[in-house]
Amino acid sequence: MSWSDDLDLDSETIWEDGVFIRIESVDPSLALASSLARAREYAMLTQKQLSEKTGIYQSDISKLERGNANPSILTLKRLADAMDMTLKIEFVPKK
Repeated sequence: MSWSDDLDLDSETIWEDGVFIRIESVDPSLALASSLARAREYAMLTQKQLSEKTGIYQSDISKLERGNANPSILTLKRLADAMDMTLKIEFVPKK
């Protein structure tokens, strides 16, 4: 395997057998982490600001955004409310 500095892949992009796939299709916890980080950025909040609005430690928000924590639905609801967003959790048929 070799690496080229010319490659520019974002943190949500991976390749499997030469085919582009999103992390979200591989690991639901990483999909949640990515979704939270994107939602926070869309709401134009820093982790610290979101922490202040929710009472959730900034370090815990960081863990959530890295996929290193398993939040409860109530925690996710607090985060969504603080970002003025609706929390949507769904089951999707496997392809």
